[in-house]
Amino acid sequence: MKVIAFNGSARKDGNTAIFINYVLGELKKEGIDTELFQLAGKKIHGCRACYRCFENKDRKCSFIDDVLNECIDKMIEADGIILGSPTYFADVTAEIKALIDRAGFVARANDDMFKRKIGAAVVVARRGGGIHAFDSLNHFFLVRQMIVPGSSYWNLGFGGDKGEVEKDEEGIGTMKVLGENMAWLIKKVHGQI
Repeated sequence: MKVIAFNGSARKDGNTAIFINYVLGELKKEGIDTELFQLAGKKIHGCRACYRCFENKDRKCSFIDDVLNECIDKMIEADGIILGSPTYFADVTAEIKALIDRAGFVARANDDMFKRKIGAAVVVARRGGGIHAFDSLNHFFLVRQMIVPGSSYWNLGFGGDKGEVEKDEEGIGTMKVLGENMAWLIKKVHGQI
């Protein structure tokens, strides 16, 4: 069993990665393999609406000039997918949006290949706009027929400067509960509970 997490922040190892790692820590405690893939510094562009993924049906985007197909391969192999993003103008980053637009389209073109995988969103905001970003990530999971576990509150943390989320005790608790629930759900789906 494996969970792949994508950090859509432009800051590698920043607040979003810190919160994702709290979720991954709980998954690891339950014996689930985890990987954090950080989009910071990597090339990824938006969907070009060429529809070749519907023609080719090869579980790939026809554009091979960025990391998207590497991300899709990791999503295919995983039982669970975490999408993390800081809040930029009340929404997700352009990088994570490019990932969900293109991976979502490729999935749809290939018989909804993410169907029944477990998906969870992690959002960090300096102050506001986080719920809209949280909704944006969850829309991807829901329209791709994925299963979304809940937590003790919305999967949202607060912090601006790098490391500031470590002061958000409620947010940390929310991430830990999310990890526990995600682990339980993955094990349940795989008949291990």
